[in-house]
Amino acid sequence: MTHAQDILKDLEAASVEDSQPTIATFKGTHISIGHSVETRKKGVLEISSMNRFWNRPIPDSERVQTFAADKWNSRIGVDYGISDRLTVGAGYGTGYRSIDVYGKYRLFYQRDSGSKFPFSITLFQGGVYRNKSSFKRILSDVNDPTSTIEIRSENKFAATTQLLIARKFSRNFSFQIAPTYIYRAEDKLVDGANPNHFALGFGARYKVSNHVSIISEYYYVANPVDFVDTYGPFSLGANWEVSDLLLQFKLTNARNLVEDKFIIKTENNFNFRDGNLHFGFHATYFIQL
Repeated sequence: MTHAQDILKDLEAASVEDSQPTIATFKGTHISIGHSVETRKKGVLEISSMNRFWNRPIPDSERVQTFAADKWNSRIGVDYGISDRLTVGAGYGTGYRSIDVYGKYRLFYQRDSGSKFPFSITLFQGGVYRNKSSFKRILSDVNDPTSTIEIRSENKFAATTQLLIARKFSRNFSFQIAPTYIYRAEDKLVDGANPNHFALGFGARYKVSNHVSIISEYYYVANPVDFVDTYGPFSLGANWEVSDLLLQFKLTNARNLVEDKFIIKTENNFNFRDGNLHFGFHATYFIQL
């Protein structure tokens, strides 16, 4: 009888082990510039600081650049795990004096044993309100580059919906795709402009050691805005894990930090010219409450 009970306990333990989900597809809630499939564990508070630095020389000007960079954009954010599947967050951005909120819900976990499922899938919904319009100046006469008009926007709201689909192929390599829908109320200010945009994001992480990873991310925009020249945002960098602190260093052409802006309104190509290449620094600290 005792032998039979021991066999039953072994089978139950094996069943529990087989049903365990694959964890740590990505280290943080962001891959590089965009959100990852990860949600925080219940009771974990995440405090983050995102920063972009770049030079922006003014043509025909005697202005002298500062020592490191003459432009800076930042976002301070907090994220909290309500449950293992549900994470909520909020942030304040200095560039456009924006307040953004979001929620992420893990629909499915990747499982490589037992009842197998090949992907982790998370639903993301975010919204942002800006106190400062992103429409500063628009040409009033295309034949006169010095002719401009000011537009003050009362429609400063934008929303982003994403389905984050990722797979951890091995201990070292993870990959994600992110079908994205963005609604930007401000785009309605321009005659004939479409406020609805669709994009597809790609992100990857490769671990080169226990604490260091190479990260990269790119977004393809299916219907970009046509009243300014834009480019797909791209990022290449590294993660450095130090205990409960995650440090991210990156080079990117995206100077903005909220989804609707950096996905749809990146106006710089990725190259090494002044004003196009941005240095990003992102620090995240985890606290178990």
